[in-house]
Amino acid sequence: MVLSQPKCGMLIRDIRQKLGLSQEEFASVVGVTFSTVNRWENGHTKPSRLAAKNIEEKLLQLGSHGRELLAKYSSN
Repeated sequence: MVLSQPKCGMLIRDIRQKLGLSQEEFASVVGVTFSTVNRWENGHTKPSRLAAKNIEEKLLQLGSHGRELLAKYSSN
C-alpha cells in the first residue's frame, strides 16, 4: 500500500470507521499508539512498513468494502 499523504491518512480513517473502531482501538489492533494513528489521520506522518502491512490486513478483512476504499484512494 503506497499512497501519498493526505490520501493515506484519509484511507486509514475510512478503514478505522468501517471497522467501527476509535483511534485508540485501531491503534491497539495495529500495534501502535493512539497519537500515531492521530498523526497518520491528520496527515503529519505515514505508517511504517510494518504498520502499513497490519493496516493492509485490516483492509482485506473488509472484503469488497476494503477493495472499494483502496480503489477510491488509489485512483485519485
